[in-house]
Amino acid sequence: MGFFEKISAGLKKTRDSLMGRLEDLAAGFTKVDEDFFDELEETLIMGDVGANVTMRIMDELRDRVRHAGITEPTEVIGQLREIITGLMGEESPLDLSTKPSVVLVIGVNGVGKTTTIGKMAAYLRGEGKQVLLAAADTFRAAAAEQLAVWADRAGAELIRHEEGSDPASVVFDAIHAGKSRGADVIICDTAGRLHNKKNLMDELSKIARVISRELPDAAVEVLLVLDATTGQNAISQARSFQEAAGITGIVLTKLDGTAKGGAVIGIREELGVPVKFIGVGEGIDDLRPFVPAEFAAALFEGQEL
Repeated sequence: MGFFEKISAGLKKTRDSLMGRLEDLAAGFTKVDEDFFDELEETLIMGDVGANVTMRIMDELRDRVRHAGITEPTEVIGQLREIITGLMGEESPLDLSTKPSVVLVIGVNGVGKTTTIGKMAAYLRGEGKQVLLAAADTFRAAAAEQLAVWADRAGAELIRHEEGSDPASVVFDAIHAGKSRGADVIICDTAGRLHNKKNLMDELSKIARVISRELPDAAVEVLLVLDATTGQNAISQARSFQEAAGITGIVLTKLDGTAKGGAVIGIREELGVPVKFIGVGEGIDDLRPFVPAEFAAALFEGQEL
């Protein structure tokens, strides 16, 4: 199965939930009126697109319908698809323009950070990059062991310290190892944290200072891993992390297990931060760069553009 097919299969729950409701709505109305627009608005909100983004979508949709003189509900749905596709923006690949580049991976417990790092390492290895992993989650029991398994599977090197060590010192050693070994990318795991846990946020700041001091000219990505099954809560979480950590991109995991994939539509619009990777399965090859056009095609039709 190609990755597009995996995206399409992974989005089936979201597609059935959101697009199924929209199609039923179009079939149930014979004219475009305020009742139709009200039902459409409710459908988008129920599909986890989010209230604020839904309002912006509806404003543009009303303008389009009015200016084009559209009277058929099915044509309105076609306009809606165009608006939503546009909201997801252009593809935004990782900035790996320096050698080494650094990817700092953050997020709350349970979203799959360590697994995501392993899969990202495998993807970058497949792109010909030499990857070094830093096991800077020194608090969670067996976190380094888990990352070691993924490093082995991905063919990446690993720098780790004893459990309970200073995470910033792990990153420091990883940077120096990366320099000496000619690594292209250093990916840093971090302890799961809540945005309101000051000591963990201070730790993140310390790691950022080490990276800035030791690699002042390096390209640095700060990726926040979000669990797609949390829907709109993922956006609230992202907003809090954005204020605390200056994230440059989102990795959205577990899209295959939820009907709440509509949250992807609102993330860039709400946060101004691009989705960089999406995960649609458990396999090592099931994390790939986010391509908005592919996502839209899979969401709307289940067919490749």
